[in-house]
Amino acid sequence: MERLKNKVAIITGGAGGIGKATAKLFLEEGAKVVIVDLDKEILEKAAYELDHENLSFCVADVSKVKDVEKYVQETLEVHERIDIFFNNAGIEGRVKSIAEYPEDVFDKVIAVNLKGVWLGCKHVIPKMEEGGSVMITSSVAGLKGFAGLGAYVASKHAVVGIMRTAALEFADKNIRVNTVHPAPVNNRMMRSIEGDSNPDNPEDVKKGFEATIPLKRYAESEEIAQLVLFLASDESKYITGSTYVIDGGMLTA
Repeated sequence: MERLKNKVAIITGGAGGIGKATAKLFLEEGAKVVIVDLDKEILEKAAYELDHENLSFCVADVSKVKDVEKYVQETLEVHERIDIFFNNAGIEGRVKSIAEYPEDVFDKVIAVNLKGVWLGCKHVIPKMEEGGSVMITSSVAGLKGFAGLGAYVASKHAVVGIMRTAALEFADKNIRVNTVHPAPVNNRMMRSIEGDSNPDNPEDVKKGFEATIPLKRYAESEEIAQLVLFLASDESKYITGSTYVIDGGMLTA
């Protein structure tokens, strides 16, 4: 079933675990997809792995306005429209207490995770077709605190505010805006957090996270992609301004 037939989608952080899994699913469902990421080599690798005629990519730093304008313009030049925006790019920063957190790392996390989301909304949504859908990647860390991840937690809380504001401001164009809140996902970001938390035994960190999840495991990127697909499709056409938690029960525990 082509749930996204003839739709044009932009995915930031498109070469990462969740972004690439979502691109694969969108392509299978009939969309034309532009993946955006910072590293050309990683983007080329993702494009090779996805291997689809309706996929293209753009190298861009989502925290820089000129780069955001570039990926918007390149998408419009090729496809003449934007229907779906997965505002997904993000970085984890360091695992340090607030008192010890490096200021330059804090600034970088906020620049990518918060300003990057804001710039994406600012420059993409006004160009979108009426009836479009925007999904912003937050986290369970956007709904609760995690010791040692202050910058990441702050950024992921803040994008919920952007989502709620954008949902109101663009409702007259029937553009829906929602956030997605995964628990830990089995990907590069969690390997980084585990290693930064306990370089000598990162597996213990993984086990500690899993113990807080009733389903006793991390999410897979493909599972997050399935939720994003639902929110991108017309099956969710009456849903906006909502926080979608996909956490194996983590917040309930």
